[in-house]
Amino acid sequence: MNDNNGRVYIRFLGVDDTDDMLDLMLRNRELFEGVCPKRNESFYTREVQAKSIENGIKQKEEDKRYAFGIFQRETDQLIGDISLFEVQRGPHQKCILGYSMDQAHNGKGYMTEAIQLILKFAFEEVGLLRVEAGVMPRNLGSMRVLEKAGFQQEGLARKLLEINGVREDHVLFAMLVEDYLDGLK
Repeated sequence: MNDNNGRVYIRFLGVDDTDDMLDLMLRNRELFEGVCPKRNESFYTREVQAKSIENGIKQKEEDKRYAFGIFQRETDQLIGDISLFEVQRGPHQKCILGYSMDQAHNGKGYMTEAIQLILKFAFEEVGLLRVEAGVMPRNLGSMRVLEKAGFQQEGLARKLLEINGVREDHVLFAMLVEDYLDGLK
């Protein structure tokens, strides 16, 4: 997804992105491990990153997950990733949004731009009606990003996910297609 006016663009990850994705994960390991479920040591290998990208391609074909890289337009450098996962069709027509950004690029508005691009994809291209996201209450930066992107806070899911061996609460946010369309006016 490319908005020629933005400072970032997103595109589906391919096997050619394996080394860049591994580098991103290694550079940001400490940061990401503080907000993501526990990862095995093998996660930080080229083989596992390649397999993850291959799985993402397969899941895209199955309409289950859409995994994108976030690239800085000026340099074409991979600076983060963003995905729509747990896609549910039928009466739900929803998914969960996940994302991470290289700590060297945090606080510059890049993630807000990337979220706007992926919402365009979710609502305009694959026809979803709801995009959900969950954030630990202590992750204030991520909550601000979602709010700036137009998400609305809906509640608290107690002990939703295990992070570093601890069940963590998550503040739940959602964007509806109506909210998205209203934001375009």
